[in-house]
Amino acid sequence: MDSPYIVSARKYRPTTFDSVVGQQSLTDTLRNAIRTGKLAHAYLFCGPRGVGKTTCARIFAKTINCLNPTADHEACNECESCQAFNEQRSFNIHELDAASNNSVDDIRTLIQEVRIPPQIGKYSVYIIDEVHMLSAGAFNALLKTLEEPPSYAIFILATTEKHKVLPTILSRCQVYDFQRITITDIVKHLQSVAQQEGIEAEEEALGVVAKKADGGMRDALSIFDQLVAFCGNKITYQQTIEVLNILDTDYYFRIVTAALSGDVVQALLLFDEVLQKGFDAGQFVVGLAGHLRDVLVSKDTQTLPLLETAESVREQYKTQASQCPATWIFASLNILNDCDMRYRTSSNKRLVVEMGLIKWCGLVQQAAQPVPAATPQVQQTVPAPKPVPAATQPVQAQPKAGPTIPSIPTIPTIPSIRPVATVQSPATSTDSATDSTTNESNGGQHRPFTRDQFNDAWIGLKRHFPREERLLAIMSENKPQLDGEQIRIGVSNPWQKEEVMRFQKEMQAFLRQTLGNDGIEIEVTIDTSLQTHTAYTAEEKMKRMTKEHPELESFRKTLGLVIE
Repeated sequence: MDSPYIVSARKYRPTTFDSVVGQQSLTDTLRNAIRTGKLAHAYLFCGPRGVGKTTCARIFAKTINCLNPTADHEACNECESCQAFNEQRSFNIHELDAASNNSVDDIRTLIQEVRIPPQIGKYSVYIIDEVHMLSAGAFNALLKTLEEPPSYAIFILATTEKHKVLPTILSRCQVYDFQRITITDIVKHLQSVAQQEGIEAEEEALGVVAKKADGGMRDALSIFDQLVAFCGNKITYQQTIEVLNILDTDYYFRIVTAALSGDVVQALLLFDEVLQKGFDAGQFVVGLAGHLRDVLVSKDTQTLPLLETAESVREQYKTQASQCPATWIFASLNILNDCDMRYRTSSNKRLVVEMGLIKWCGLVQQAAQPVPAATPQVQQTVPAPKPVPAATQPVQAQPKAGPTIPSIPTIPTIPSIRPVATVQSPATSTDSATDSTTNESNGGQHRPFTRDQFNDAWIGLKRHFPREERLLAIMSENKPQLDGEQIRIGVSNPWQKEEVMRFQKEMQAFLRQTLGNDGIEIEVTIDTSLQTHTAYTAEEKMKRMTKEHPELESFRKTLGLVIE
């Protein structure tokens, strides 16, 4: 009769400190404590799932009760205590699942058992798994025994949520923090398991399994069993990503290549192919950002250890990293992060991703465009025009001869760049053209403007200060008074006046340029009539409402209402 099937997570569970994967420092510490005989009465093993907390607790309990430990302080697996433990009939090691035994009565029963000394071996070890699930009363019942247990009693508490354990419990224990197992360690262990099982597995496939396990060896072994059930004795990369529903990393390499060359069409077609395979667009953006992060850490040998992937894929990352400038990667990550945030709130999610890809592909074109040279801000001398006879002066081509435009007076220098003046038609009177020219030459522009033109300029002035919330509130609350070229802004208090005065020069410059009038001046005055009294009491509120709506008073008297 064939022996029953045992899952790999149980079949290959470590039984010695040397066989524990990825926790070298912790196992060395426990082994040294056994060697020196400095054993604490309470331990707390905390860390993510599937990293070896309960396994190490069992190995530790088995080793300290071994009657003939080896030279390197491992259990001998031959003495009566070790055999009893291997056959699961040891009375020295007690395991309690706090998830289902979390009441005060369960802990009281445990305390009664602590009073019984061990029959074989030196210590009675009590392993409480998922200890954070204990109730507050159960924790309190455990406190006294945990602090001063009998000399032969040792408590080992295990939890995945250390922050839920009471500080009074933490202070009574030696705390051991288990870390996530690296992808490299998981791949090596899976290769060892596959070799013992006679299974041929590609390293890329095992790398995908290790990344999917997220640092947990138990999860990795469970996924490995799932792949064996599907693939048989040969596990390939393509079968692995198909079973686990994982997007092939080749898509990321190809779309990065398309973005580097600015090929928007290829990038959009690749994204559509990803969607056709049933993958979520949001997960695609997150995965692409993670791929670029891996490319970035591959650019330097010092950061290369941060790349958690199989050795066979590292060369691909190195090759692509050599093609990607670091500044381009930084800008790409910003675009993808912005796309990820917009994706969560958008109703047209596909369009958000496609627009992000288009913007991303345009980075290369933006970088290739030459930066225009800065224009030197120097005064330019305009030479005086040569006198031309009026009959041949080429001012404007007309089908019919029009009146002669007078010659422009010589301007020695242009102090600053100003908006181009509107070209007047030949029908414009000679006198008005002369007056306008004279005004500009006598102290800048003084173009007249209407109230509607000023209102439009005032709205544009508000848009000029989009982030100055206090100034915008004052401008919205206090309407300016226009007196020719004088603009008077009345405010209600000195604080508002000080706020407007901070931006007075910038506001004047904006209005002068917008309206083409250099004579505009802004004056800020305090108008006490603008001060408002906030109604706090019910009577004050009623008076203000009655003032605005007189019919409320008659309505109140008709119904006989009283203000309280």
